[in-house]
Amino acid sequence: MFSVVKTQKIWFSLSGLLFLLSVAAVATWGFKLGIDFTGGSLIEFEANGTRFEPAVIVGAIEPVISEEPHVQQLGSKSYIVRMKFVDEAKHQEVLAAIKKIPAIGDVREERFETIGPTVSSELKSRAVWSVFAVLGAIIIYIAWAFRSVSYPLAAWKFGVVAVVALLHDVFVPAGVFAVLGHFKGYEVDTLFVTAMLTVLGFSVHDTIVTFDRVREHLSKTPKAEFSGLVDMSVRETLGRSINTSLTVLLVLVAVYLFGGESVKQFNLVLILGVLVGTYSSIFIACPLLVVWNKLARESK
Repeated sequence: MFSVVKTQKIWFSLSGLLFLLSVAAVATWGFKLGIDFTGGSLIEFEANGTRFEPAVIVGAIEPVISEEPHVQQLGSKSYIVRMKFVDEAKHQEVLAAIKKIPAIGDVREERFETIGPTVSSELKSRAVWSVFAVLGAIIIYIAWAFRSVSYPLAAWKFGVVAVVALLHDVFVPAGVFAVLGHFKGYEVDTLFVTAMLTVLGFSVHDTIVTFDRVREHLSKTPKAEFSGLVDMSVRETLGRSINTSLTVLLVLVAVYLFGGESVKQFNLVLILGVLVGTYSSIFIACPLLVVWNKLARESK
């Protein structure tokens, strides 16, 4: 019979490796921050002429702003240009340079946005604090929801274990985006933070379902072996967790494949988060409860 507790060394080793690789990627390459966090300007335009590779547009704009812009293609005719902050006069020069590209056809600007350094710094600060606020709120909520549990683990320990698993869920997608940012130019912006917060909510929901089953078994047989109760709870909720995650993944993958380019990165974060979150809820959070309980007993 499958036992997540008896095979916990495998899962801990795999998660430890993923965590270390993710931390190494972030430490080595960092994130390619979008203009939401760095400040700058964004132009989205549509051209009805020849389809160009982004490098062609980069070559046209770079001499105007004396810096290489980031150009992202949306579909076959639309493009998004992200660059340093430019005023209205420079904005018009950039548009003129784009329109001079041979065979580009009629160019229609869809939007032009600028974010100053003060606003971007404030957004960055709020993004960091929002993640910590969510993690703190999760500990408090789980401690309150499991307040009837006092043996063999206090209610607040369920919350701490859930947050440890969530940190794993945050760092792995972050590490993937550090790699993609370095090699593919993927940017971290407010949509990325929104996706990460969504992942935290989904993952903790999955974890609480299993923890709640542990609580039910503890209320019925409080003197039973804790590791056995945890294993039983995982087996009883395993099918539900996998089916729920697969249903969500089917929708996310469909949107990723057939949706617009502007939401691809957002969907990728969600896909990674659902995969890692489902894994951690089953193979990390529950075994950690058993490990903490064992350490608490040995310390007495």
